[in-house]
Amino acid sequence: MSSADQALSNWQPSAQSSVAPFEQLRQLIADLASRGVLPVGYRLPSVRALAASSGLAVNTVARAIKELEQAGIVRTQGRNGTVISAAGDQLRARVAEAAETFAAVVHQQGLSHREALAMITEALKA
Repeated sequence: MSSADQALSNWQPSAQSSVAPFEQLRQLIADLASRGVLPVGYRLPSVRALAASSGLAVNTVARAIKELEQAGIVRTQGRNGTVISAAGDQLRARVAEAAETFAAVVHQQGLSHREALAMITEALKA
């Protein structure tokens, strides 16, 4: 079993987290893709298999996959399954663009770096 297969098959959502289970799964796959643990072209397990291994409902897993697809992180190829796309770089580019926009607003409003970092730290807790 590859490290990619192990990373997905051993994962369970945290019941103590305030983050919804579908979002926990979405974040996991996005993170593994951006770090290259799930390389471009890696075929994800089926929605049913991911649901069974994680203990999540099929609809919950399907929602996570749909959001990953909308973000360009995965691509569904019909009967050939869902694969990691070249979106790791696209995801980082979106975050970098959002950071630049945030920085521009911070400067326009005359906020200090400390105030801006406090705001972003709070936003990331959600």
